[in-house]
Amino acid sequence: MQATALCRRLSSAYSVNVVRRALATASTIPPQSTPPTKPNAFTEKLASGPSFDDFVSGDALEVDEGPARVVLGNTQGPRLPAHLKTSIPKGASFTNIKKDLRGLGLHTVCEEARCPNIGDCWGGTPGATEEENKRKATATIMLMGDTCTRGCRFCSVKTSRAPEPLDIHEPENTAEAVSRWGLGYIVLTSVDRDDLADGGAAHFASTIRKIKQKAPNILVEALTGDFQGNRSDVEMVARSGLDVYAHNVETVEALTPFVRDRRANFRQSLKVLEWAKEAGVKVTKTSIMLGVGENEDQLMDALKELRKSGVDVVTFGQYMRPTKRHMKVERYVEPAEFDRWREAAQDMGFLYVASGPLVRSSYKAGEFYIENILRGKSATVGRTITMEDKLIGAGGLLSKPQTVS
Repeated sequence: MQATALCRRLSSAYSVNVVRRALATASTIPPQSTPPTKPNAFTEKLASGPSFDDFVSGDALEVDEGPARVVLGNTQGPRLPAHLKTSIPKGASFTNIKKDLRGLGLHTVCEEARCPNIGDCWGGTPGATEEENKRKATATIMLMGDTCTRGCRFCSVKTSRAPEPLDIHEPENTAEAVSRWGLGYIVLTSVDRDDLADGGAAHFASTIRKIKQKAPNILVEALTGDFQGNRSDVEMVARSGLDVYAHNVETVEALTPFVRDRRANFRQSLKVLEWAKEAGVKVTKTSIMLGVGENEDQLMDALKELRKSGVDVVTFGQYMRPTKRHMKVERYVEPAEFDRWREAAQDMGFLYVASGPLVRSSYKAGEFYIENILRGKSATVGRTITMEDKLIGAGGLLSKPQTVS
């Protein structure tokens, strides 16, 4: 016991001495002073600039003799014209349709691609009932996931060589949701699925058949890929009961290698549209982006080839760059030029032409007009379209009388 007590006292005394020596050493070290920094241009300007009180009072711009406005972004590229700026979508109809989509578990290209026309398509008509606005609304439903196996330079959809497997319940669930929603016209589209043996054609066709079984009155437009140029896959979708077969050539033939994925080509897209028509589809449709570097001769040649392939409907719209990682906008096309291309296409015999800076492949006004044709309404089919027909059935986009057969 005595030995233990002695050890404790010695240990305590040793600890005290160590602490004392450490404190003594610290007190003898002189404090190191920070060498003064020489004032530079920035610190001098900061010191002589506006104070916090100046900003609060709103006098900051008067103190600074420099530019009153900071310019951000690329000032060298073409600026977004006023005619391409749209208002934020709002209203009861827009809110109700968006709520319905979430409740039904449907995903639309309208939202994911931030389509500038979503306010027009979902905004409804003042004074109309909720059911009337719902029937007039147009939505483009995305099938087969959100990841594409191709990488077009204009498209912001995610890409992968091996996307997630298909949801085998998607055709049934989509058909049930669409039939409950009560639309009059629905557009189905999908990513390219080159990882699948049939490119997803059977999945696409199954969804269309189930929609037609549950809601025969709904008109279905299918906006498909090229199925790698496989005719049997194209025909499988074309004969599934759809009403409009759409496939976009996107741009003129000369620019196709620089705009689209290298696995897509202009001639292959023409064949897809030809095969769909030969399979018995009533209306075929395609879309062309302007502002990617095309010229008039190239556009005219593209329209001639589309007519040779029996295409009925063509739309023209301005290319809008999704992000800085995508190809640049070559130029912003003026509305008057879109009008000229609409007239040129109509003169060539296209059944319907939608042309404008904000027009997209699935354009509401065009779908109203196509719906009238497909349903065989006596108001338009078989006679010359009047001005009233233009305003009601085609959103006022037709510029002159045209006969529909």
